[in-house]
Amino acid sequence: MTRLTRLAAGSLAATALLGTAALPADAHTGMHHGWRVVIGEVQYNSPGSDDYSRRSLAAEWVTITNTGRQRVDLSGWTLADTARHVYRFEDLTLRGYESVRVRTGSGLDTERDVYQGSRTYIWNNDGDTAILRNDRGRFMDAKSWGRDRKYHHHR
Repeated sequence: MTRLTRLAAGSLAATALLGTAALPADAHTGMHHGWRVVIGEVQYNSPGSDDYSRRSLAAEWVTITNTGRQRVDLSGWTLADTARHVYRFEDLTLRGYESVRVRTGSGLDTERDVYQGSRTYIWNNDGDTAILRNDRGRFMDAKSWGRDRKYHHHR
């Protein structure tokens, strides 16, 4: 093998190694096989009076959206805030380009709305962060508002 051939082979190996090292970063961003699951809208200040009624608590929500074409099984995924209120998704699959609202209060889960069953407000009006993790605990997305604006939208 000539010196030039060895240099070219070494360069190709280094490029391949760098490409492999970049894969976990893509996984960290929530991009998998052409789909990405993200936090969409957050309704942290429920309309009307904050009277802890079932209606008022259900009016506080976070939207989770599958931005790709393929189905994504959210079973075991979690949505949490900075105070460590955690909602764990159970037996829920999002079809391509589909969204689900995670409502704070109680109600009957559907394909479009799931309920945390909380008797108190979770998403703080003056600032908070919604954090989405997959079933392995890997960070997928976060969205902040108010004075605790750690993330605007971080993927």
